[in-house]
Amino acid sequence: MDSRRESSETLRNKCAACYRQYNRMDHLVEHMKVNYHSVHEPRCGVCGKHCRSLESLREHLIGPLPKVECARVFAVRGCSICLNIFDSTATVRYHRAACQYTRAAPMPRGGITGRAVALACKMVGGSDGSVDLCARVCLIGEDENIIFQTYIKPAAPVTNYRYEVTGIRPEYLRDAMPLKVAQRRIQEILCNGESLWKLRPRSYGRAKILVGHGLDHDLERLGLEYPAFMIRDTAKYPPLMKTSKLSNSLKYLTQAYLGYDIQTGIQDPYENCVAAMRLYIRMRSQAHPRDYNSGSGEAQNNYPAWRQRELERMSPEELLALSASDYYCWCLDY
Repeated sequence: MDSRRESSETLRNKCAACYRQYNRMDHLVEHMKVNYHSVHEPRCGVCGKHCRSLESLREHLIGPLPKVECARVFAVRGCSICLNIFDSTATVRYHRAACQYTRAAPMPRGGITGRAVALACKMVGGSDGSVDLCARVCLIGEDENIIFQTYIKPAAPVTNYRYEVTGIRPEYLRDAMPLKVAQRRIQEILCNGESLWKLRPRSYGRAKILVGHGLDHDLERLGLEYPAFMIRDTAKYPPLMKTSKLSNSLKYLTQAYLGYDIQTGIQDPYENCVAAMRLYIRMRSQAHPRDYNSGSGEAQNNYPAWRQRELERMSPEELLALSASDYYCWCLDY
């Protein structure tokens, strides 16, 4: 009898998002305070479980030890790229033709605001060959057309051109654009007539959202600064990360969530720009039941200590309704 009562009580204290179960309701409240569950989290189309990242959802559906029932349904009616589940196998086949990209640039799509610019660089080696020096840069718009592309003459001597990866030869940099000139040109494109110091979250006027993969490193090598709230980095976006502290490579993300391969030989920064932009647009286009103005890095969940007793009387579903993500969801860019 006692075991049945305990089981029933534990089930009542089951998180409505990730389905973890707790013996006491106050433990569930503490769980909700620190986990920031929200409608922005990837969610299983079969059992409804929320996952912290798309990688976690992939493991849940098609990993080495998936949930059996979810894996069975997904194998028949699931898309391995976007991880959504559809009504029939015919619907999946029709969907996949549009979901899977190719290396060829698609036609411009309707509904695009043109607010974002993707940037990628190629580095050569300086000093003992291990120091990265920016030698090539590319910027594209949301229509995947090139806005700016140039070779850059590094400020320090080049000791390793890394030709097998970069395709850069000494003669390409001999009369290349000086770094200072490239800096000014890129800054003009990004600011688009706005003063950098005037930019504020969600009120940045004509300035561009900067998209890329590992942008901290690229901007550092270019000697540029740009506000963090204007940057959309596919290496740091929680739904695209491997774990909370480990990033997936752009090569993996492109293959897994766009359906084609990149970086198979000499790497073209244009190709990296396109992959990052497509990932950004795919994440930005996610449909959510409701929006939050969250993601400032501060605690957004409405679980103050003075409400503790009230919170403990709520159902798991009511607790989830109060919860919001602790990162800015890119769908809010729309």
